[in-house]
Formats: sequence, structure tokens, C-alpha cells
Amino acid sequence: MRVHLPSGTVTFLFTDVESSTKLLDSLGAEDYADALAEHRRMIRAACTAQGGVEVDTQGDAFFFAFPTAPGAIAAASAFTETLASGPVQVRVGLHTGTPLLTEEGYVGGDVHRAARIAAAGHGGQVLVSASTAALAEPRDTVSQGHSLTDLGEHRLKDLSAPERVYQLGDGDFPALKSLYRTNLPVPTTPFFGREAELAEVLSLLSSPDTRLLTLTGPGGTGKTRLAVQAAGLASDSYADGVWWIPLAPLRDPALVLATAGQTLGSKNGLAEHIQDKSMLCLFDNFEQVVEAAPDLAALVTACPNLDVLVTSREVLRVPGEQTYPVPPLEPHEGAELFVARARAADPAFHQDGAVAELCERLENLPLALELAAARVRTLSPEQLLERLAGRLDLLKAGRGVDPRQQTLRATIEWSYDLLEAEEQQLFARLAVFRGGCTLEAAEDVCRADLDTLQSLVDKSLIRVRGERFWMLETIREYATERLAGSTEADTIRDRHLDWCLALAERDASAPSLDAERDNIRAALDWAGASRPEAEARLIGAVAEHWLVRGYGREAHERLSAALERYRPRDRVRARLLTSLADVDGIGEDEALSYVDDALVLWRELGDASGEASALETLGWIHDAFGNYDEARLAHERSLAVRAEHGGPEIDGWGSMAGLCHLFVSSGQTEQAESMARELLDLGVRNAVPRAEQLALHFLADCPLVSGDYAEAERRYLRALAHARTWALPRRVVDELLGIAMSASGQGDAP
Repeated sequence: MRVHLPSGTVTFLFTDVESSTKLLDSLGAEDYADALAEHRRMIRAACTAQGGVEVDTQGDAFFFAFPTAPGAIAAASAFTETLASGPVQVRVGLHTGTPLLTEEGYVGGDVHRAARIAAAGHGGQVLVSASTAALAEPRDTVSQGHSLTDLGEHRLKDLSAPERVYQLGDGDFPALKSLYRTNLPVPTTPFFGREAELAEVLSLLSSPDTRLLTLTGPGGTGKTRLAVQAAGLASDSYADGVWWIPLAPLRDPALVLATAGQTLGSKNGLAEHIQDKSMLCLFDNFEQVVEAAPDLAALVTACPNLDVLVTSREVLRVPGEQTYPVPPLEPHEGAELFVARARAADPAFHQDGAVAELCERLENLPLALELAAARVRTLSPEQLLERLAGRLDLLKAGRGVDPRQQTLRATIEWSYDLLEAEEQQLFARLAVFRGGCTLEAAEDVCRADLDTLQSLVDKSLIRVRGERFWMLETIREYATERLAGSTEADTIRDRHLDWCLALAERDASAPSLDAERDNIRAALDWAGASRPEAEARLIGAVAEHWLVRGYGREAHERLSAALERYRPRDRVRARLLTSLADVDGIGEDEALSYVDDALVLWRELGDASGEASALETLGWIHDAFGNYDEARLAHERSLAVRAEHGGPEIDGWGSMAGLCHLFVSSGQTEQAESMARELLDLGVRNAVPRAEQLALHFLADCPLVSGDYAEAERRYLRALAHARTWALPRRVVDELLGIAMSASGQGDAP
């Protein structure tokens, strides 16, 4: 903790140089630098003399903290009087509060409040908040010429309720830069996070090319809060004000411009009223009246100095529209919001480790976080986590809240009810995908029409990342309920299962299986309850890929469950047995039992390829448990069976790798290197990355065993690069171990 900073009741002082760019142009770089240096010296001297502590300095701005309000007032008076005759004029803001002092400094709204008060002033002007004025000592203030002039109530750009502002001294300055022509709502809670998004929105609003900006996102993302905050901060650019037009109650598109006219006080038409006035209009919740979008675009065209900011769950799709998708909060922002709202509900709330996980489970959606935080009076974060499975019903807001936001269900359902029938159908069908899907998958499983799919994207119910369409999980839960309540739920789940099965059986080693892992899990869950054969085929097809990717435990559990449910003695069951024998972490007896049963069944079926695969697995099992002679016989027999029945040469790569390992283990490096090079060539010719990987590994093992550590390191580095390229995490570990052993052999060891 920065213990040198004042704590308890603290008065903050902010300064900023007025018109610094113009000053630089008029003075020149050298004189400007000298003037700034002198201004810094004066401010520091005056503040330090009154007990002020410098908290931060950014560019031309200072941030000081004082243990007393009179000290801060005296310091501000001293340096502004000293600077008055010079070229540098500073605006100053003072505010007193009881901020939280942490290791990083001060935290809380009082810091922002002081900065906003300073920003409302002009060069040479000292503005004082009501809390600071109340702590000023009247006798000393008058005797030292520190009179306070009441400037009345002003709305600052943080959109808080009106603040009574005082001016130190009786100088004559222009009107404060506060919100004076606006009906922007006063938020009931502080604005948290969103610094990057706020900067981006403000940048778009300031661009002459942006006249119509639409913030899009699903319900609960915080579009309105971000838009209102941005509008308030942008108010200096609009001489005729910033105006909020709420559209949530409307359903008739024809009422949109009429409502705006009523808000702005027009009598003879909205365009005629605005004409060439410079103003910003914020149209909030436009999605249910989106048919009015062309009218809005026409209004922008007719009024050259009008800018329009829109919040909507779908884009307007009109000429000149600039869209900005509003994302969920960043994790640290979500936690900050949750804690703030929780403490508002229960001042005794203390943050613990469950908060971060809770925020993550709630997708860091502001609405979800706020509704969850309201429950901390009766439920701890841990209890909330336990109940998240039913969160759509659990998280209910209190009275006085917009009915659309009474629950997450209400928020999402409100958006759903606005969809056309075909959009509702596709929305529900897409819930069958877990982890998103490609366009082709959506078309195959859901019979998706591209236009309808795009419409759901425009309405923010579906998102796009790269080539995948996906839903926020909170939204997908609601869509899942809609699917479950439909008459086609089983049909859609069966299509999804068939799609996953076709993908896995087409190429069980394809990288696309990684992207579809969650979909395969969902398909297996459904198949386990309804179609045991499909379940057995699917897990049998992906088990090896999952083992390579480090999902051995899950593969074992899935394989065991499928074997229990699927009883026919056919190739499907034989494959399950073979795969189960290959899982890491099981005992020797269990592994041998599985592979023996598999061999019996493969031979019973007369399937030579299956028999060879089981013999290969048997070889690796014996190798793992130190039975090297039995391992070599099993691998050689596997290769012989394949050769006898004319199978593709590449099918034997696993046994070739097994023999390489046995040769290396016994110190037969010449035989190992010869077979490893043959395996590498075979893997390259047939595009089998795992075969290439093991070949590269064994080629590196050979010089390590022979004592050529420098060559071994070079080869392991090549193998490591290959493993990383092909996302083979288990192999990455082995190559790193090889590099470490090579370095140790060269004397490079801790």
C-alpha cells in the first residue's frame, strides 16, 4: 500500500493546462518546454507547502491528494495567482471524499469526480465541489481572499446527478463546460470499465465520416450504458445539445420520429426543427422498430449537423451506417462491476475467489452480473455458482426495473419474441451446437438459410468469429429451452449426431476435430441416451485423436460407458475394446484383458486390419510395462498380418514407431535410425503428422544415446517445432525433455 498517501477523508486536486497545443504553436518548442517546467515547479511548491502529496502526473496534468480541504484550497489559490501573469493557465478541480486506498493508489468515484470537476472549468479557474466547500474554514477563506462563489448546480460529464459547484475567487470566466442542453438519464450506478470501448466509440463519433453509429449486442451487454456515457462525454462537440430518445415502449415504427420530435420540442416536423443545428440524438432500443431505419437515415441526410447514435440488437442496414459490436466486459472489469453492485446490495460483502469464476460463468455480461450481485444478501458467490444451471430463472431483479430486465430470461425472451417465425425456428435449432459451428454445419444440421442466419447475426443473437457462428452461452441456454419445447428437438439432435459421426469417420485425425470437440461431446451425450451404436461408433472414431490431444481420462470414461451400453459382437465393439486397451493410466492386467478380448473378436470377425491394430496396441502395452521381447513380437506380428492381407503400408506406422522405441531402449541406434528414417519418409509421403513426429523424436534419441549431445539437441529442436506446428501437446513435453537432457549432456545444467 502506498502508505505515504493521505487516507480517510481526502481532498483531491486535479490540474490541466488549457489550450496546450495552441500554446506550443505560439511559444515554440523550447520556450514552451521552459514554461511548462516553471509551471510544474510552482504547482509542486505550492502543493507541497500545504501538505499535498503528488499522486500522479500525466503530460501537463497533476493529481495531488491533501489531508485537509483548506490546505488544498490554499495551494490552488497560491499557484493560480502565481501563474496568472505567465503564459501557462491551468484549470483546477477540488473534491473531497473518503476513497479506498490500495497498493495501486486510490480507488473509487471520488477520483473521477474531482477530474470531471476540473474538466468543466477554464484556464485560471479553480472549481470546488460542495463537499470541499463544506469543509473550508470560512474565517480563513475570507481573510486569505479565498472567497467561494456559488455557480449553481451542474451536470458533469460523468452523467451523475447535478452537482453544486463553487468557484474560488470572483473571476469572470465563460460558462462551465457541463451538460446543460440534455435529457440524458442519470444512471443509478457508476460507470465501470469499458475504457477501451468508450475511447473507440468517442473516436467514431468524432469522425466526420460517421453520422449514424449503431452499437449492437445482445440484451444485457451494456449497450445503453456505454452509449449514454459516450454521448455525455461528446457533448462539447454539439452546441445544441445531446438528446436521448428511448424507444423501448414503442412497437409502431411510424412513432419513432414523432417521439423524437416530442423529446426535442418540435412543432412543425423533426427535420424542420433541427435544420442545421449541431446536436447528437441517441435512439435507444431500436430493434423492435427497425422498419423505421430508412426514416432515420433520411433525417440524417436532411440535417447536415445532426449525428445519430443508436443502440440496437440488430444492425439497421441503411446507407452510411457505422456499426460497433459491444462485447462483454473484460474479466477484471466484470469482477469490479460485480463487487461494486454486491456492496451496494450488502455493504458487508467481501470478495473471494468464487467471484472471478462466477463472472466468467455469467459471460461477464453486465446485466447478468448486476442481477447476480443483487442476490448476495441471501446467497454467497459459491452458492450462486452452484445454482447457475438454472440461472435464467434464478436471477430476478427487484421492483422499479424495466420489465424487460426483470430476469435474464425476460431480456432474451424479449428479443426472441421480436423474431420472425423462421428466425425463431433457426435460433432454437442452432442451440444444438455446443461451441459454435461452421456455415456448412448450420446448413446441414439446421437447414439454415444464409439470409436468416445473417439476420440472427444482425440481431446479436448469433455472433461470428472467423468462420464460426456461435452464441453467448447465456443465450444458448435459452435457445436450448426453445428447442427442447419444440416438436423437432429429437430430429435436430439426431441430425447433429449424424453430422458429428460423419465428420469423425471421414478423418479421425483432422484438425477440425479440435474445433468440434464440444459438439462431439454434445452428440455423445445425446447418443448415449438414445442411440448406443452411434455413440460407440463416434467415440471409437475420435478416441485416438483425443488421446493424442491429452484427453485420455475423458476418452476412457466415454469408451467404458459406450462399451457397457453396446453389446453386439461386431466391429464397433471390437474397436471400442482396442481403444480402451490403448488408454494411458490403466493397469497392465486391465489393458491386456481389453486387448485380448479385442483380438478374439477381430479374429472371430475375420478382420485382419482390426487384428493388426490390436496387435500394435498389444506391442505398446508390453513396452509400457517393460515386457520388451513380447512387445517386439507383437509389433512384428502386426506388420506381418498387414503385409499378408495387402493393407496400405502407412497403416503399419504405429508398429514401426514401436520397434524404433524398442531399438532405442536397447541401444541399437543404427537399427533405430534406419527404421526412423523409413518411418519419416512414409509419414511425409502419406501426410501423417503423428508418424512424422515420432520419427523425428526417435531420430533425436539416437545421438542422445550415442553421446552426441549437440546433434541430439539440434534434432530435438526440429521435433519440437513440428510438435508445436501440429498441436501435439504430449509430444511437445517429450521434445522439451530431450532438449533438457541434451543440454545437460553438454554441461549446461543448473
